[in-house]
Parts: sequence; C-alpha cells; structure tokens
Amino acid sequence: MKALLLAGGYATRLRPLTDRAAKALLPVGGRPMVDWIVDRIAEAGIADEVHLVTNAVYASDFAQWAAARDVTVWNDLTSSNEDRLGAIGDIRFAIEHGGLAGDDLLVIAADNLFEFSLRDYVAFWQVKGTGSAIAVHRLADPALASLYGVVELDNDDRVIGMEEKPEHPRSDLVSTATYLFHRDHLPILQDYLADGNPPDPPGRFLVWLFQREPLYGYRFPEPWFDIGDPEQLLEADNRYRERSGMPTREEYTPELSQP
Repeated sequence: MKALLLAGGYATRLRPLTDRAAKALLPVGGRPMVDWIVDRIAEAGIADEVHLVTNAVYASDFAQWAAARDVTVWNDLTSSNEDRLGAIGDIRFAIEHGGLAGDDLLVIAADNLFEFSLRDYVAFWQVKGTGSAIAVHRLADPALASLYGVVELDNDDRVIGMEEKPEHPRSDLVSTATYLFHRDHLPILQDYLADGNPPDPPGRFLVWLFQREPLYGYRFPEPWFDIGDPEQLLEADNRYRERSGMPTREEYTPELSQP
C-alpha cells in the first residue's frame, strides 16, 4: 500500500495566513499540521511509501519540509485557484507521475486531522474484499450535516446512500477526507474524469463510485477536525496544544514551537 496526501488547494478562506504558507504547513500544536498525519501513517506501519501532491505556489515549501521526512512531493504545476486540478485531478496526477498504479492507495487530505487508528481502519477494509472505504464520523450536531458529504450505511457498513452537502440530510454520518482505494478502483477514477465529471470536491467521485463498486464506511468516534476556516484552525490548534502540554490561546498565530 502507498499513501498520498492531498495539499493542492489554495485555502482562500484562511487568507491572509495562506498567502504566506500552505494550509497544511500552518502549525497546529506547535508543528506543521501535516506532521500529525505523517505520524499516524508511520505509527500504523501500513504504507511502503508516502507521497504528497501540491501546487506550484507551495511546492518549494513542501520540498523543504519533506527533506527531513520520508515523503515524496509532486508539483501539479497549477498556480491559482482558477486553474487548480481539484482533489480527484490531483489524485490522478500523482498516480500517473508517482507510479502509484497497481497498488492499494490510502488518500488523506493534508488538512484533515483525526485521532483514530489507521491500522484499525485498514484492518476493517481488508476484510471487505475488493471494496474501497471511507472513514465516516457521526456529528455531535446533526444540523451541520448539510456542510459535508452525508453517508448512509447498511448492516455490513456498505455505503447505500451518499449525497454531497444535501439540503435535507438523511443521516448524521459524514464522510471525512480519509479514503482507502482498492487497486482495482484506481483505473475507474480515470473513467470518472473522462466522462466529464467534476474533479472537486472528492465526494462527487465517491457518490459516483458507490453506485458502481463496493464502498464501505469505517465509523470512528474519536475527535476529527476538518480545518476550513480560522475558527476551526484555532479549535484544532488548542486541542493539539493541550495534548502537547502547551497553553491554549484565544487567537491563532502561526508560530512553530520547533524547527
């Protein structure tokens, strides 16, 4: 299995912070937030290689970050929010340029912080045969479900319904940006794009996929942070600062506690 981190977006909702740094390199708990994800992958011992795909604006920063880590960085050559490839386009780019075809693929958004075990997630997925999987979380506030990809599961945890940001959600289970794609499903991603389907958000592809191939939902109760705006960034930062024995703060500033 190989792992791919998605960091090709421009995080416009976090400007001006992201005018100077990629969102995934902003510190959370005194470290670049993507470090926490790399730690999870390493702790699980599930990936032979770790790759990260980003854009031309942030590629040099990620290359500098990756120099001290066993991570391969790919530049998708886009330079603005207007010409971005989108998450699915970036996955295709990394598969083609990184030689990721022919193996199972763990895909994680580099701004998606979670505390569940990736080893347990992979164990769940492995017994499902040739299916792919998504990590799903039950929201504490169901009223927020319309902001996410809403998932319905059967008794075997197979996805039987999924809608991207529905006006009237039929479930309080939401998809998080942590996916396990069976190697047989990677070529299908090309079919999805070739048919003219949108390359973003990634939930669009999952809605398309579950209607054609087995897709399962791994339920996890542990904390999860989808960092999309300053309030979510501050909340995640304070959570991880507490975990690291650092004082919390009322306002976010991008300061690292270590090089």
